[in-house]
Amino acid sequence: MTRSRIERIREKIRRGEYDMSAHAMEEMAEDDLDIEDVQRAILNGRIVNIRKDDPRGTKYRTATDRYLIITVYEINETKEK
Repeated sequence: MTRSRIERIREKIRRGEYDMSAHAMEEMAEDDLDIEDVQRAILNGRIVNIRKDDPRGTKYRTATDRYLIITVYEINETKEK
């Protein structure tokens, strides 16, 4: 992902120009996260994985200028090691 694309995403977060899917909200609750945690992660975090070939099928972009956060989860490095 190019730097400019990341900055565009971060700018949308700063402006509040995004929505959360019901699934993302459920996942946040499961991991005891709140919206501030998600915002902070997007604004200050780093990309650890890019998935280009999603087995669930084609994705469609809407005509709006808003982003949709579809899932949220905590990466716990101590659990992964």
